[in-house]
This record gives sequence, structure tokens and C-alpha cells, in this order.
Amino acid sequence: MRGKINLSGTIFIILASLAILIPLYMTVNIAVKNPQEMAESLWAIPKTIHWENFINAIEVTNFFNAFKNSAIITVFTVTLTIFSNSMVSYVIARNMKKSRFFKFLYFYFISAMFIPFPIIMLPIVKLSSKVHLNNPGGLIFLYVVYGISFNLFIYIGYVKSIPESLDEAAIVDGCGPWMTFWKVIFPLMAPINATVAILTALWAWNDFLLPLILLGRPELMTLPLVQYVFKSKFGVDYNLAFASYLMALMPMLVVYTVAQKWIISGVTAGSVKH
Repeated sequence: MRGKINLSGTIFIILASLAILIPLYMTVNIAVKNPQEMAESLWAIPKTIHWENFINAIEVTNFFNAFKNSAIITVFTVTLTIFSNSMVSYVIARNMKKSRFFKFLYFYFISAMFIPFPIIMLPIVKLSSKVHLNNPGGLIFLYVVYGISFNLFIYIGYVKSIPESLDEAAIVDGCGPWMTFWKVIFPLMAPINATVAILTALWAWNDFLLPLILLGRPELMTLPLVQYVFKSKFGVDYNLAFASYLMALMPMLVVYTVAQKWIISGVTAGSVKH
């Protein structure tokens, strides 16, 4: 019936919403309290909003320098990922049926998703130090390389949904492979490019482990690294830590809220072949 309510679906949506909203409420609540109020009750709304927590968190972490480092790394990672991964995916998608070599390349790249990062962490540290990649430039390079396996997986599904007749028409009009990709195919990949850009930005912005093993100098550290200063062997300054987490969360929250529709459309666009 049209007016019938799906009870199980409604309950699931409510529980899923609470699983997101409750931690977010706790984050905001702790960020604006002082230690005494937090000790009295974690759930109660604070009587006084302690904005000084944010000011102190900025000073302790050198927040704006770390914010700049994270922003630069994220922007360059997203830009290089879109241009390089989309080209590789296009070439492989269009040649998989014609050549075993490209089919092998597809499975070779996809297999990287099944390798846990801790297994290769120590070799990466030694190799990156030897070839002088233990800096933001090296970090950006590794993000682009490590992201290609998952990005290629979703890119190829999308490229296969684009008719090859468009490539043939472009060739008849005098376009080479390079011009065909940039003038015809790449503009049609806007939804999947937006999806890859958002997912890559979230990964690069929030990642802790890879910057930890590559960036040793304090002035080069990203936001997740400088926020680790709140944890010591004597305890954790939760109020300042959560204030810092909240400030670091806001840019990605805004980006995701504005662009979430492209994530859904981009992921599902290549799932059905027309």
C-alpha cells in the first residue's frame, strides 16, 4: 500500500542517525566544557560555553600552520589523483577486451586493495627516506599511488557505461587518443570525478599513519599529527582535544554536506549499463 510505513526500515534509519548524531553531540558538548563540568556529567548541556578551549587548542597545536599543511596536501592529492587515475582507468577500460596485458594490469592494480598497509609500512619508511620522499611532496605522491587501486575499480565501471561510439566519432572528426579523452570522455566523467575527489579529500585530510611515518619535522605536520599532542602518559586533555577535533572536522563536514549527492550518483552511475 502507498501509505504503509516500513517499520523495520524506519527503525534502522533512526538507529543509524543516532549512531552519527550522538558522537557528534558528545564532541561538541565536551569541546565547550571545562574539566569540572565534564566530570559532573558528559551528557548535560554546559552552563557556560568555554570558547577559550578553541583558542587554547589553536595555540597548543599551531593549528593554522597544520591546517595549511593539510590543505596543501589534500588539494594537490585530489588534483593529481583525478587527472592521473582517470587517464589510467580510461586506457585500461577501453583495452581490457582487446589485450590480455591490460586485463592483467586491471587485476594487478585491484589486488593492491587486499594488501594491509602495516605489512608494507616499514619498507616504505626506509625507501622513502633513501629517495628523499619523506616530505609533503612524497606524501602526495604516495597518496596518488595508493589510491589508484580503489579509484581504478570505480572509474572503470563508469567508463564502461560510456558508449565506445563516442570515441569512434571523435576519431572520425580527427581527434587522437589524447584529445578524445580530454575533449569527449573527461567531461562526461564529472560525476565519478566528484566522487573520487571527495573520497580522496576525506582520506588525505584525516589520515594519521602515513604522515606519521613520513613527516618528522614539526613545521610539516598535518592536523591529525599535531592533535596527538593532547595525549600524554599522564592523561588526555579532552576539552582541548575535542575542540581541536571539531575545528578540523568542519571543513570536511561542509564539503561532504554540499557534495554528498555526487558521491551517490558517481558510485551508482556505472553500475547499470544502458
